[in-house]
Amino acid sequence: MSDLAQRQRRIGRIAAAVLMAFAVFYGTFGLMIEYSFSSDPIGPRGFPAGLAVALFALGAWYWLVPGSTEEWPEQEGRIAALTFLVVSAACVLAMDWIGFVPAMLVLMTVIARLFGANWTLALVNGAGQALLWWLMFGPLLGGTLPKGPLGF
Repeated sequence: MSDLAQRQRRIGRIAAAVLMAFAVFYGTFGLMIEYSFSSDPIGPRGFPAGLAVALFALGAWYWLVPGSTEEWPEQEGRIAALTFLVVSAACVLAMDWIGFVPAMLVLMTVIARLFGANWTLALVNGAGQALLWWLMFGPLLGGTLPKGPLGF
């Protein structure tokens, strides 16, 4: 086996290990969701548990059959990926204090900028998507979303 093929298998196995670790983490916290049994026999735990099982199975399959992979991204790509992760985590953690719509506005605006949109288009995109997701998960699906200080 060539050096390139060995390196690609190693990169694939790293990705598979990260995916399986995330699946365990996600599944563990998903199973900690408390709910009233009278609401639904499966409750809100069903989706995170099912997704965790599927992610773990896909990670295990990729571990066994890693296939070919791409090279690690250049510095610009690594910075964009890290920016996405940091902003996503910050928006999720701040959502209870600032509200769903402002958090989604910031997140979607940053994502649009990472994909090359100028500030005007990024803000229009962020506002449009924030309202779309609020409409979908709030009024249409009846979910309870953090309102924040604006009461949105």
